[in-house]
This record gives sequence, C-alpha cells and structure tokens, in this order.
Amino acid sequence: MAELAENGAELAAPEGRTADQVKSGHRTLLILEALAAAPGPMAFTELRIQLGVPKSSLHGLLGTLVAANWVTIDARTGMYGVGPRSLRVGAAYLERDPVVMAASPLLAHLRNQLDETVHLARLDGPDVVYLVSQESKHHLRSVSRIGRSQPAYATSLGQVLLAQRSIDIVRGLLPQSMTPLTADTLTSPQGLIEALAAVRERGWAIERGQNTPGLGCVAVAVPGRHPAIDAISCSVPLNRLTDDRVDHIVDALVGCAGEIALSAPGSF
Repeated sequence: MAELAENGAELAAPEGRTADQVKSGHRTLLILEALAAAPGPMAFTELRIQLGVPKSSLHGLLGTLVAANWVTIDARTGMYGVGPRSLRVGAAYLERDPVVMAASPLLAHLRNQLDETVHLARLDGPDVVYLVSQESKHHLRSVSRIGRSQPAYATSLGQVLLAQRSIDIVRGLLPQSMTPLTADTLTSPQGLIEALAAVRERGWAIERGQNTPGLGCVAVAVPGRHPAIDAISCSVPLNRLTDDRVDHIVDALVGCAGEIALSAPGSF
C-alpha cells in the first residue's frame, strides 16, 4: 500500500528512494515550516500535536535537525526553534532572486520619496511572504517583516494579487477558516470576493486596520506576469492615511512597480 503524507496525499518515491525515506523528508519540511511560522520556540508536544507525527519519528527527526544546526533546542526549557543553517538558505534565496535584487534599491528610493515604510511581497499559496522591507524614519511606522508570511486575505499585498485570479482559484487558496488578525479583518469568503472585485476595477488595493490595528496599507501588483505573483506596498498609520495621501501613494507605487518590472525583465 502506498505511503500517505499527513494531509492524505500519496507520496510517490523517486527512483532509488523508499517510501519511508520520502515520508521522512516530507515530515522534515513540515517541522521546519512549523517552526518558521511559529511566533516563538515550540515544545515537543506542541509540534507533535500540530503535525500529527508519531512521537518516536518526531524525536528522531528533531535530533537529526538539531545535530545539523537546522533546528536549535534550549537546553534549559527543551523548546525548539529555527537554527542558523535555515537562515543560510533563506539568505541565499533573497540574494539570488532577480526581482528582489531589482526591487531593493528602487524601494529604498520610494521609501525616501514617501517617507513611509514600503514592502515587496510574493504570493505563496494562501499567504504572502515579505521579501524586501524599507522602514520609514517616523516614530509611528510598521516593523520589518522580511521572511515572514501573512494570510493573503488580510493584507493589501495579498488582496491585489488575489484580485488577478479567478473566483474559483481564490476560493481554493483560502483556508477553511479565515482567522481575524484584527476586528477589521475580512473573515468571510464572499466579503473578500466582493472586495477583490473593487480592487480589480481600480487596479490597486487598500486596507485600513485589517492586518494591524491603527495601520493602513496600499498595494499594487508588479506588472509583466499575469497573474502577478509579486506586489509592493506602502504602510501608513491611519492618522496619516488621508484620501489625498492615498492618491499620492498609488501614483508612486505604480511608477516604482513599473521600474521593477523593467529592471528584472527575465523574471516576467
């Protein structure tokens, strides 16, 4: 009988590999992704319950990852976290991605132009992953999120990218439960789909307090690929996000997004 992944999908063993080896590799990736997504270190029991991996298997895999520095363990608390070897892989991705390389100096200029925090993010399944952040010098500003992910439905970056996809694809990307991040987060598929129709019509997305209380964000997709997978945004405290300010930010974002597409033509 074929081995199954934790989500029920069949795991096919490549030539020269046993099904057990493939399953162990899959579980190893699940461990790393769980630790990366967690807000802090995780206990063994927490990992076992979340991943549904047998205790003996999880213990062996964690031991291997700790020995190779992919995962760390606090000798005092027994809590597990992402290790320095994982950082090397993430850093290599950022250093070699042509869109990131093109966007970094352009976003630094945009940050200086707007004097607000700006981001580049990429759609990754139901989430957006932040690849570049340039922080403003204001005391009230959003914090850097490089390497972190957020639900696409709860960010202007995600909404502007979802708006380029069909309703069926959007529904397929949404989690079973749209967990609210704030009191203003959209939490119904139909509400999101209606909001995406408006985004699609005007060509840019805006959210006010849906991701972070007191903070708004405006986003546009990076052109050149359809549907787009990258978008840039500007985060602004709500007390500075006037209608005139939004218009100015949209114009600046559209110009910067076009420059990014021209600077990394082979990526689109």
